[in-house]
Amino acid sequence: QVQLVESGGGLVQPGGSLRLSCAASGFTLDYYPMAWFRQAPGNEREGVSSISSSDGSTYYADSVKGRFTISRDNAKNTVYLQMNSLKPEDTAVYYCAALRNYYSDYVGTNDAEYWGQGTQVTVSS
Repeated sequence: QVQLVESGGGLVQPGGSLRLSCAASGFTLDYYPMAWFRQAPGNEREGVSSISSSDGSTYYADSVKGRFTISRDNAKNTVYLQMNSLKPEDTAVYYCAALRNYYSDYVGTNDAEYWGQGTQVTVSS
């Protein structure tokens, strides 16, 4: 069964850091562009970052550019999101997803083929 499982979320103070992990099972992650999305209560699910399956090209939403870094370790079938300089507006449930296609300037929910269950990130003092 195809599964994506996120971990690493939690409560952090503004300016702090977290690293999210997304472990895949039931399929080989190597062949898929991967992405992170987030959704805060009352908000639409939005694309945060994505990474291609081939050359490692990445996309970042303007709101996180310079603060977040997406990476992948295909040998471990895992994708990561390093989040630094966290802000209260980063508070959301973060979801990883395997994508059907990679776009250098956008990542949308309709591109996702597989979804993880989400992990809560709360940024608050």
